[in-house]
Amino acid sequence: MQRFVDTVLAVIKESVKTVTYESLNNIARLINGVSAILLTILPAKANVLEGLQGWELRPTFRGPRLPRWMENGVSSFNKFIHELPMDSDTSSVDYSSAEEDGDGMYPPTPSSQCSRMSRSSTFSKNYGHSTGWTIFFFSWILFPLRFLLGVPIRFCRLFYIRRSTASPRGSHQNSPLHGIKKIHSLRDHVIHRTTDRRRGVIEDLNLAIEVFIEVIFDFFHKAAHFLLSPSEVIKAIWRWFLSWTSRNKDIRGGVSDTSIPAATLGEDDPAPTEMKTTLHNSLNTDARTCQDVITELGYPYEAIHVITSDGYVLLLERIPRRDSRKAVYLQHGILDSSMGWVSNGVVGSPAFAAYDQGYDVFLGNFRGLVSREHIEKKISSQKYWRYSINEHGTEDIPAMIEKIHQVKSAELKISQPDLEEDTNDDQHYKLCAISHSLGGAAMLMYLITSRIEEKSHRLSRLILLSPAGFHHDSSLVFTAFEYMFLPLAPILACFVPAFYIPTRFFRMLLNKLARDFHNYPAVGGLVQTLMSYVVGGDSSNWVGVIGLPHYNMNDMPGVSFYVAHHLAQMKRSKKFRMYDYGSASANMDVYGSPEPLDLGEYYGLIDIPVDLVAGKKDNVIRPSMVRKHYKLMKEGGVEVSYTEFEYAHLDFTFSHHEELLAYVMSRLLLVEPAQKQLRNEKSLRLKRKGQTRF
Repeated sequence: MQRFVDTVLAVIKESVKTVTYESLNNIARLINGVSAILLTILPAKANVLEGLQGWELRPTFRGPRLPRWMENGVSSFNKFIHELPMDSDTSSVDYSSAEEDGDGMYPPTPSSQCSRMSRSSTFSKNYGHSTGWTIFFFSWILFPLRFLLGVPIRFCRLFYIRRSTASPRGSHQNSPLHGIKKIHSLRDHVIHRTTDRRRGVIEDLNLAIEVFIEVIFDFFHKAAHFLLSPSEVIKAIWRWFLSWTSRNKDIRGGVSDTSIPAATLGEDDPAPTEMKTTLHNSLNTDARTCQDVITELGYPYEAIHVITSDGYVLLLERIPRRDSRKAVYLQHGILDSSMGWVSNGVVGSPAFAAYDQGYDVFLGNFRGLVSREHIEKKISSQKYWRYSINEHGTEDIPAMIEKIHQVKSAELKISQPDLEEDTNDDQHYKLCAISHSLGGAAMLMYLITSRIEEKSHRLSRLILLSPAGFHHDSSLVFTAFEYMFLPLAPILACFVPAFYIPTRFFRMLLNKLARDFHNYPAVGGLVQTLMSYVVGGDSSNWVGVIGLPHYNMNDMPGVSFYVAHHLAQMKRSKKFRMYDYGSASANMDVYGSPEPLDLGEYYGLIDIPVDLVAGKKDNVIRPSMVRKHYKLMKEGGVEVSYTEFEYAHLDFTFSHHEELLAYVMSRLLLVEPAQKQLRNEKSLRLKRKGQTRF
């Protein structure tokens, strides 16, 4: 009787699971289908989705072919992964640029279970996308038939599992495939660690419903056992009471031990035993940091904490080459972090490319995190977010560059003690800077204000990728934002200190929705299109960027209200100038003049070469605005170059473009190391003296 009750409950439980699972999947398909219909109705979607790649942060053990410009200088780790066999099972998805992939196929979506399945499923996914509507309608029509057929199948499967648990002891250990399975499990563990496998909201709902069903049926199962065999239940309760204290000791911190009923193979007694499993991350979100990405790919890493003069604690990250005489400093833009410079893996990221060319790489991070890193541990939100672009250019960047100078000077004196004899300069290395978007505007502000104050800026070359500063030629969306935001700014400043997601729950929800956007292409395409409308029709992969691990439940970058206000002021004034404090007296106290400092008028003070790069498809900072920088620099006598690529705004950091990396590296290589450059100058002086004698 007890076995009959167990069988009936098991069949009913599996049937309920099947119904709920299929219902949830059909709802998800319905949402995906409705999104596909809306996507076809929305105007100008072709321009928005043009060239969109299925991007995700996915470190690999085998990179794509090495670019021609990197063949003569790559790291040992890059050489190692490049020499791996092409059919290696431990490899993941290739990182190949859009120029190399002429067929325009999307890489596998993150819904694949592991990298082994991603290649074989590419064709089926692309084919299934075109026939999705047919499968969708037929799945609803044939659902009753699938349900009726599924009940006996699951009933038979239940008995098959029970028979398989009665296998003799040691049968699995003597199998010749045991060693191979162990190797495969180790490989899958490595792939799981290096691949983003967080669950989406739909997957979490499915898991929650399944757990709920298990709990309900477990209650009825125990109630039936209590009625049919009360003596065994009393013994089980007594054993549970005795082990209660010992089990409480095993729970430490955030790691919880959960008992899961499971049949143990190889035991004489086939009855299910309790097996403990450890759940380290029950929420299953992706919270990898820049350090995780760098170290997983085999590169060295160092974290340096920098404190600004106004008390903000910044994280300066480093891929160190301590004895290198050339360094590069990379600075991100708005709502970004150092993750953007390493997000394309081994070969496609600017940080790794610079390191492979022999540079000591420093990755800067602006102030502006939800965690509010400050020397005042309990600083208020209003006080922390009270900064504009002024503070990025006059506080953050100077503090990080001075820290770079201190670190490099100390290390070079230790590794190369003869430097002071060869050179009279206090800077024994060359420092170049690469900045994107808002980081470019802050870098120009730092450079000009340092020259005005007659301070050393320590830079040898500046490469600006779609720099901010001029914004009057922008889309209708940004213009409408300007006209609505500026009049309401005095009122909003009292209630809205910054723009960010304030709670852990909603940050976790965003982190998981990013996975659903990849798993359901129509939903992701709809969100991508709506996001592009918000930013003026820019065709960057905004959905892919939302999926970055630095947008996680623990922390994320935000935008200060005064940074947004500063950008609106520059758009209204049609000038690249510092923050307007709202009154002549307030500006007089800060700048010594009733009007904010117009940085464009001081471009003539720039004393280093500047390379400007614009994107023809960039609708956030259009090429005309980058050319405005170029025109003023040219008029000021600055050694400046201007280049355009067929990119959108985020393609400069979050996309793998070989031609862009080749161009950036060619600009960096124009700056020679300090010692070599001094020797060349001495040789030129000797040649000139020799020519004057004759």
